[in-house]
Amino acid sequence: MAVSNKGLILKEYPKGLPNADKHFELVPRTIDIKNLNLGENEIVVRNIYLSLDPYVRFTLREPEPEYVSVDTLLEKRVSIGQVIIGVGVSEVVKTNNPNFKVGDLVYGPVGWEEYSHIKSDFAAIFSPINKESLKDIPLSYYASLLKMGGLTPYASLISIGKPKKGETIYVSAAASAIGLLVGQIAKIKGLKVVGSAGSDEKVDYLLNELKFDAAFNYKKTDLNKALSEYCPNGIDIYYENVGGQTLETVLNHCNQFSRIVVCGMISQYNLPFNEKYGVKNLEIIFLRSITMQGFIVSQYLGTDIQNEFEKDFTEWIKAGKIVYREKVIDGIENIAEGFVNLFDGRNIGRTIVKVSDY
Repeated sequence: MAVSNKGLILKEYPKGLPNADKHFELVPRTIDIKNLNLGENEIVVRNIYLSLDPYVRFTLREPEPEYVSVDTLLEKRVSIGQVIIGVGVSEVVKTNNPNFKVGDLVYGPVGWEEYSHIKSDFAAIFSPINKESLKDIPLSYYASLLKMGGLTPYASLISIGKPKKGETIYVSAAASAIGLLVGQIAKIKGLKVVGSAGSDEKVDYLLNELKFDAAFNYKKTDLNKALSEYCPNGIDIYYENVGGQTLETVLNHCNQFSRIVVCGMISQYNLPFNEKYGVKNLEIIFLRSITMQGFIVSQYLGTDIQNEFEKDFTEWIKAGKIVYREKVIDGIENIAEGFVNLFDGRNIGRTIVKVSDY
């Protein structure tokens, strides 16, 4: 018997900021799970929580001849009419994979839909969720915090940033899902933490709830003056979430042998290739022996640093060392609006969508 499997498809490639009505469409569909033939190592999952992440904007680009694409999960473009792909928490409802049984809770790449038929290549990167842990930790945290959402800031800061006690770190977009965790990890490691955000409410959150050493509203404060004031001894680590002119300004304040961890450049995501900001002072990178490195979080899966992350974060959460905020949107019909709102600068923390009950 077929069941509902509504899914959000790409209706038109966004040029500039995505529009919920113009670029996306929630399509009524069905799936006959009982009679669906699975290939080797394939599974079918019922989606429970979906994480809304800015990187998905990369997959919604119209092909650009100037842009040389490489084959990574973040650069697999969605074609017109296809269901959009993200990550989330799901329950296995049918399996032809020896690593998963019906009823297992899993985390991995799924469609923005009610049920997802997972092919063997994607199934290989799914990870199980220990149901015993749900006694202490909400299931939603696995969509927002305890898998890639937390591994991203932890692994990149530790492996690329190489934080040392007493150093100064500046975090742009510091009230974002990634930024607020970077700042807290850095505080735990003994760094001076400076962050910027786009509203007074966010700055108050950074200072009074997350206990950043300093924070400022970049919309009201000149960035160059703010960094001179709050980072008088220069910046040892810059955690980059914004790009463009922000990166250009920060480079001027970076110390010798500083490290720049490039997680994202959200200011450039919705610009055509020929309108992206050209940073003019990149020579500072070699003049000051700066390390600037990007990453894809999947490169840390299955490594020792993932094991360290899971151990540390579980302990930190239980000990109250991590303050976290997630916004839960109820209903698959609200995915498009929730995704578009990621780019308006109002959200604090991570946005997830509850698709079904567990």
